[in-house]
Amino acid sequence: MGGLQRFEQRLESMISGVFARAFRSAVQPVEIAAALQRECDNNAQILSRERRMVPNDFHVELSRTDLDRLAPFDSALADELVHQVEEHARLQGYVFPGPISIDFEATEDLTTGRFRILSKAAARVQSNATHTQVRRARAVLEVNRTQQPLVPPGLVVGRGTDADLRINDPGVSRRHIEFGVQATGRDGTELTIEVRDLGSTNGMLVDGHKVSRAALHDGSQVRIGNTTMTVRFLSDDDPGHPGVGLGGIAY
Repeated sequence: MGGLQRFEQRLESMISGVFARAFRSAVQPVEIAAALQRECDNNAQILSRERRMVPNDFHVELSRTDLDRLAPFDSALADELVHQVEEHARLQGYVFPGPISIDFEATEDLTTGRFRILSKAAARVQSNATHTQVRRARAVLEVNRTQQPLVPPGLVVGRGTDADLRINDPGVSRRHIEFGVQATGRDGTELTIEVRDLGSTNGMLVDGHKVSRAALHDGSQVRIGNTTMTVRFLSDDDPGHPGVGLGGIAY
C-alpha cells in the first residue's frame, strides 16, 4: 500500500468518513497531500551526496467554498499532512531546515476544486531574546515568523552557536552579518540601524543589492543564504506583524 493510500485511510478512520463526504465534489485531501510531496520533490536543494533540503513552510490557498468545507477539519488535516510530508521526506532522504508548518487560506482567484501550494524553506531561528524584550523594543527584525529585538549595541546573525541570532540555513556562515544599533536624539529613543557583512562566504543582499555595509530604514530587507529578514521600526500603538513571502503554482 502506498503512502497516499495510507494517508486516506488514516483520515477516514479518524473522522468516520465525514470529511470525505464533505469533499466529494471539491478539493480532495489526497490531492493536497500529493501536491505537497511534489512541492518537496520540485524544490529539493542538494546539500551533499546524501542530503537534500526541501521546503518546510507550506501555504495552501483554496476557494472560499472549499475552505468553508475544510474549516471543521483543518487542524486534523494539517496534522495528517505534516505526518505525510515527514514520511515522504524520510523515504526520499530529504531534510528540513526547521519545523514543518502547513496552513490554509481562501483566495478569490481560485474556483471550487482548485488550489495552490505556496512553499519556502524557513530556517529554524534561535535567540536568547525574551518576549518582554521583544515587546519593549523600538525596532525588531522579522525573520521566519519570529520577531527579534533590535537594541543597542546590536546583534550578530549567523549559523554558529556564538551568534546572537542563530539561523539554521546552509547558506549562512557561522558569523555572517552584524546589525549595529545606536540610540540617537535628545532622549535616546530614536534609533539608527546599519548592517555590515562579517566576511561571510556568500555575502548579503540589502533591498535586492549586494553590499558589504548599509544603513537601514523601516521595511529594509536583508537576505543571507535562503533567509530574508525585514527591519521594522515600531511605535507604541504599532506592535508590528511578521510578513511571509511565498511563491507557488495552482493545481
